[in-house]
Amino acid sequence: MAMVYYDLPPGAGPFTRTVVTVGNFDGVHLGHRAILGKVCQRARELGSQAVALTFEPHPGRVLRPDRPLPRLTTPAQKLALLDRAGVHAVVLLPFTPEFAALPARDFVRRYFVERLAVREVVVGHDYCFGRGREGTIELLQEMGQSHGFTVQVVWAVEVNGAVVSSSLIRALITLGKVEEAAQLLGRPYAVEGLVVPGKGRGGAVLKVHTANLRPENELLPATGIYAVQVTRGGERLPGVANIGTCPTFDNSELSLEVHLLDFAGDLYGETLGVEFMARLREERRFPSIEALAAQIRADIAEARRVMAKDPGPRVKETGQLGPAEKKRLDKVGKKL
Repeated sequence: MAMVYYDLPPGAGPFTRTVVTVGNFDGVHLGHRAILGKVCQRARELGSQAVALTFEPHPGRVLRPDRPLPRLTTPAQKLALLDRAGVHAVVLLPFTPEFAALPARDFVRRYFVERLAVREVVVGHDYCFGRGREGTIELLQEMGQSHGFTVQVVWAVEVNGAVVSSSLIRALITLGKVEEAAQLLGRPYAVEGLVVPGKGRGGAVLKVHTANLRPENELLPATGIYAVQVTRGGERLPGVANIGTCPTFDNSELSLEVHLLDFAGDLYGETLGVEFMARLREERRFPSIEALAAQIRADIAEARRVMAKDPGPRVKETGQLGPAEKKRLDKVGKKL
């Protein structure tokens, strides 16, 4: 289990000759995991501690408060995924306007050298840091020569011809393309939420019991019907989820409702995790309650078929970006 440090005052933690990476790690996707894997590998080879340095809140909330991006993971989800990646410690640095103004050289000296006793730094190919993103990999390498640490650069991970990035994953989820997003994440996109009272129409009117969730996550997939896997404690159960406004009932509030297959029980007050496996169809208005109920039965049958297949992501990893990959990455950035 990774140790978690909130902030990093002088003398915090028994850090000696660490291997460190730093980033937002929003989503902890395949690109992040390639970096984290290298950190853990180098820590084993050097007999050092593997440390992930990240920020809370997301820097975008401070630097662009008027247009914050919805995060792919809650802070708790991110910590769990970083722990699963195998690091010895996670440091959560408070990202404030004062921190954002810290010059790049001061950041390296204060955190890498003085507080983490860094032996090696592992970063992604496009890493920038410090005030106004003035710090480059070249500056990091230069300071490493002065302060006795080395720098490892991990190149991009590509899946089906696209460079993995949080921005691309966010765009795919917004469009409801959860299967494509899962290939870039290396796992299904998941949200967590507390089961709260709903309208009571599922069991009483439609004869299909549903759990109404209040999501903790900032980003939900596009409205529609999804095949899902639901985590309840240590249990993993198949289900069907509806994200939408229930137009057949002239509802206006967006909601997330989940029907667990072959489950009967009271879920009120429980926190469930919902993994989105596949989008089955768009949400739409039906001419009658009977027509809606018939479609729900068809959705359940389709969800069972999808769960029986459970194809899993296909991943192709690449090394240094070539001209074609850079061009594709530029196009993705412009689209987003």
